[in-house]
Amino acid sequence: MSTTPTPTPHGSWTGRVREAAVSALPPEKLLPEGQPTYVASWIYVFGVASIASLVVIIVSGSILSLKGPAWWHYTGVGHFFNSVHLWAVELFFFVMVVHLWGKYWMAAWRGGRTRVWVTGAITFLVAVPTALTGYVSQQNFDAQWIATQAKDGLNSVGVGAFFNVTNFGQMYSYHVLLLPLAVVALVTAHVLLVRRHGVVPPFALESRPTGGPPEPVGEQPPPVGAVS
Repeated sequence: MSTTPTPTPHGSWTGRVREAAVSALPPEKLLPEGQPTYVASWIYVFGVASIASLVVIIVSGSILSLKGPAWWHYTGVGHFFNSVHLWAVELFFFVMVVHLWGKYWMAAWRGGRTRVWVTGAITFLVAVPTALTGYVSQQNFDAQWIATQAKDGLNSVGVGAFFNVTNFGQMYSYHVLLLPLAVVALVTAHVLLVRRHGVVPPFALESRPTGGPPEPVGEQPPPVGAVS
């Protein structure tokens, strides 16, 4: 009995999905061997720092969610992981804001990169309620105070009935499942779009040789090798 697969007349759906994926994101773009020299600038570091801090957040948060409030409030190891989680969140927001502002002033939507910028901005907006639900899920007096103050604010804009920050079960499910999944999905889409369209280059220099053709703004030059 032959094990050679028999091709269907019109191709299988798996083959079509593979061809569409390779066409949208070729392997040489997904995992390039080198990057342009301008990526060595410090402004490009904050995007990677955001991903690194997000990984620490997910790992430490997963441990906290498995152990529970009695562990992270009353044991030394629990205090450690709780602190790691908190400071990773602080670092995540700091580097992400610097990353967003840096790309804003660089007009990172140039060269057909609108979706790259939009996914990054939406990630920040989704991360804000993710952090809020984390603060009100601590199960201590700080969480109670934050929840009551936030409840008044949410009631004032008419969304308190749908987003009840005093309901621990609702906030905990949002914080450990729904919102983190949304953040990870957005970050994944953002990174894949960066790989597809390339890292946005700096603005062209104002001074150019007289008579020479203008340098196209928004187009990424070919890679010149890995950054050392």
